[in-house]
Parts: sequence; structure tokens; C-alpha cells
Amino acid sequence: MTATTTSPEPTRRDFLYIATAAVGAVGAAFTLVPLIDQMNPDASTVAAGAPIEVDLEPIAPGQVVTVTWRSKPIFIFHRTPEEVAQSKAVKLSSLIDPETDAERTKPGHEPWLVVIGICTHLGCIPIAQQGDYGGWFCPCHGSHYDLAGRIRKGPAPTNLVIPPYEFLSDTKIQIG
Repeated sequence: MTATTTSPEPTRRDFLYIATAAVGAVGAAFTLVPLIDQMNPDASTVAAGAPIEVDLEPIAPGQVVTVTWRSKPIFIFHRTPEEVAQSKAVKLSSLIDPETDAERTKPGHEPWLVVIGICTHLGCIPIAQQGDYGGWFCPCHGSHYDLAGRIRKGPAPTNLVIPPYEFLSDTKIQIG
């Protein structure tokens, strides 16, 4: 009978086991990294939903600035005191979609109107400071919005939509 003994020195077979395991682990890593990475959302998708900050300081009274958030135009209107007073003086009974000026602005920041610049009729982009009421005019189908973004005349059923936003300071807002 022969006895089996183990050698204290590594054999060629031990080396082959270790080398095969190492190559298999590296191959598995190279396979799993792209598989896991493709499950993450696209960078443009992440960016599309991210909030944006807008500096209001360079916007002069009476000026409308357009920024983009979630691929939508956002109109930021720095209204003059006369325009704010004119918006507050409108009777709710004359509005198609009744909303007061105070409901469309943030308390303490009444000169600033922030709306999504998409007509609520068929999704066109209205032109600022145009139309019968000096707010926005949609030339595609003839909707007229006033200085508070409220529908006054035309086929649009509702006012311009107000995006979620907040004032971070007196000169900076965050949309989204």
C-alpha cells in the first residue's frame, strides 16, 4: 500500500487553480461593471429633473427673461409697480380662469412672476409683452394672457402654469 502525502511546496496544479480563479474574477468584474452601469439613469435624464437656480439681479423692471427647466421655457417677468397694480386691479369676474395676482406670485415678491412659457391651449410658446393685455400672446391660435399670466381672451382654457419655485434670497430663485 502506498501512502499519500502532501507536499509543503506549491505544485504546478496549485498555480493553475490560482491563475484560473484570478482570470475568472477579472472577467466577471469586466462583465458586471457595464451591466450594472447601464442600469443607472442617463445623465440627461438626471439633469432634466434637477432644480435650477436663477439670479434675478440682472433682470430690469419691465423685462422678461426666458430660462429652460425640464426642457420647458420658463418666463421670469420683473414687473414694474404700475404693472403689479394693474394686475391687482383686474376683477375676478372678468377672468376665464379666475386667480388673483397674489395667488400667482410669492408673498413679499409681488414684482416677480414666474410661469411656464407654454400656451395651455395646444402647447405653443407665447410671445412676451404682446397681445391685448400686455402680457403674452400666442400667435398660433390667438390666446391673450395678461401681466399675471392669466388667460383673458382666446381658446386657451387655463392660465399659464406656475412651476414649483422658491426664493433663496431676494435676488435668487430655485425652480424645481
